[in-house]
Amino acid sequence: MGRAGTAEMVVAEQGDRDPAPPEAVVLFTCIGRRVALLRCFQEAARRLQLAVSFCGTDTTRLSPALQLCDRAFLVEPTTHVRYLDQLLSIVRDHAVSLLVPTVDLDLDLLARHKPQFEEVGCRVLVSDPDAIDTCRDKRRTFGFLRKNGFRTPRTMSVRMALAADRRGEWTWPCFLKRWDGSGSRDNAVVHDPGELRFFARRIPNALCQEFLDGTEYTCDAYVDFEMQVRCVVPRRRIEVRSGEVSKGQVVKHPQIMDQARRVVELLGAGPGVITLQLFLTSAGSLTFTEINPRLGGGAPLSIRAGADFPRWILEELTGRCPDIDFDGFTDGLMMLRYDAEVWLQDGDRKGTKIEAARADRRR
Repeated sequence: MGRAGTAEMVVAEQGDRDPAPPEAVVLFTCIGRRVALLRCFQEAARRLQLAVSFCGTDTTRLSPALQLCDRAFLVEPTTHVRYLDQLLSIVRDHAVSLLVPTVDLDLDLLARHKPQFEEVGCRVLVSDPDAIDTCRDKRRTFGFLRKNGFRTPRTMSVRMALAADRRGEWTWPCFLKRWDGSGSRDNAVVHDPGELRFFARRIPNALCQEFLDGTEYTCDAYVDFEMQVRCVVPRRRIEVRSGEVSKGQVVKHPQIMDQARRVVELLGAGPGVITLQLFLTSAGSLTFTEINPRLGGGAPLSIRAGADFPRWILEELTGRCPDIDFDGFTDGLMMLRYDAEVWLQDGDRKGTKIEAARADRRR
C-alpha cells in the first residue's frame, strides 16, 4: 500500500482502541482540503513521540481533511453569529491547547477574541488585529510597505487609475484585484480603460496595481512564540491553480530571505508562519505584493525541505526549545502537486467521529 493509504489506516486503527490522554490537542479551523498540512503535523508528532490529538472544523462533513482528524466538528460559516461560541465550546470541552487557522476567513475574528481563548488555556497562532488588518486590506498593505521603504507595485483606485491614464501617467496592462480579497478570486489582468471599466463593474472593492514582470516567489517566515523571526524559506511559484501553488521550488536566496524577515519584523506579525508574496525582476530588485499572516497552502514544500514548522510549533507548545537554523533547509527541492482521494462508504469513514459543535454562549 502507498504512503497515503498507510496514513489513512493509522487513523482508522486509532479509532478502534482507547487512546491514552493526549499531551496536546491541536484544532485546525476551516480545515477543508489541507490534508498535506495535517499529515505534516501528524508526522512531526510521531517523530517527537508526542501523543497529540488533531482535530478539525468545517461546515461540511464531506471535507477531505476532516476525515483524517482524530476528532472532527461541524460548525457554522465563519461569518455566522454562533461561530465564535462554537469554537470556544470545542476548546473548553476538549481541552484544546493550540488553535491553528488555515484560511483568511476567520483571522480577524480569532485575533480580536484571542484573549478569550487564552483564558481557557488555548494558544492561538494568529497575529494581533492591527497586523491582520494591514495584511487583509491591500490598501493598507501598500501603505505599510511604502512607508517602510520596500518596493511594492503602484496601487490606486479604479477612478484614480482612469484619471492617471487620461494624463498619460498610467501604463497597461495592469492588475485588478479586490482590496479585501483572498487567493486569486476576482483577480484580472486588464489591457485598456474599456476592460478596466468592464471588470470594475463586476468586481467589488476593486483596486488597480501596476503589472509586474519577473519571477514570482512565496516566502514562508516562521515566527516563534517569543515573536522572533527564526527562518524564512523562499519558494518559486512555477504554476498556480485557484490561487494556490501546484508546482514550486525552494530557492535559497539571501536577499529575499533578509528582506522578508525585515517585513515581518516591522509588521509585528506572528506567532506562527507568515506567508509573503513578491516578484524578483531581471534587474534583481524585489517587489512585495501581498502578506498573508497564516500558514499558506504551499507550506508542505518548505516543511519537506527541512523548515519543520509543525515540529517547531509542537516543541514550543510542549515547553521544548526547538533547534532552528535561519537557512537550515535544502535548496532546490521541487514540489509537483496532484489530486488524491479519501474514500467513504455511504458517506462515512471508520475511525473519525464527526459531530456537530454546540454553541456555549459563556464568554
